[in-house]
Amino acid sequence: MKTLDRRSFLKSVSTLAMVGVAETLINTDVLAAAKELAPPPDLFDPSLVDMDFWVQPRSVDMIRPQSGDRVKLTYWKDGHINPNAYEELCFLLRDVQADQVYRMDTRLIDTLWAAQAFVRRYGFSAPVEITSGYRSAKTNRRLIEAGLPAARNSLHMRGQAADFRMPGLHPSVVGELVQGFKAGGVGFYFRVGAKGGWIHADTGPEREWRG
Repeated sequence: MKTLDRRSFLKSVSTLAMVGVAETLINTDVLAAAKELAPPPDLFDPSLVDMDFWVQPRSVDMIRPQSGDRVKLTYWKDGHINPNAYEELCFLLRDVQADQVYRMDTRLIDTLWAAQAFVRRYGFSAPVEITSGYRSAKTNRRLIEAGLPAARNSLHMRGQAADFRMPGLHPSVVGELVQGFKAGGVGFYFRVGAKGGWIHADTGPEREWRG
């Protein structure tokens, strides 16, 4: 699957929607979406996230490659969280190394849902791929000792942060979208490789950094 950056995403969908180009280096999800959608406005325009967006049922599709877990469920509807669904999400977002489950901040889960729900408008149905959720103090310390990106007072240890990617979308696309929600901090981690980088999202103060 070709990974699309922000400009390529908008250009590809707009071109297909207007002239029906058949030969283009984008994935089939974009091609299918373009047959039905007019050229999209700026993907990161905050005005597109209206009240109707936030009151719809919140269904997520998340995977955790580290453990092989996957959940596809509706965790929020009509103003109420489904307790059983919430517990399943907390389990998926657990500290896999320490095998510890933590009660995750529901605002963080909302951010992950919102990113996925928004790109679904444009035909992207990729799952949210979690690379790190809750971290015990011991796991966080091990990451620091190994020279991996981890803060000593990481919000991961409070259930307020997650690192994730969305297959098929460049981290810059995902990160700028999450920033538009103004729900906390966003870290951009760009890496060379088959899977590329990832985005850190948390429910702390609004801020941005590159790691």
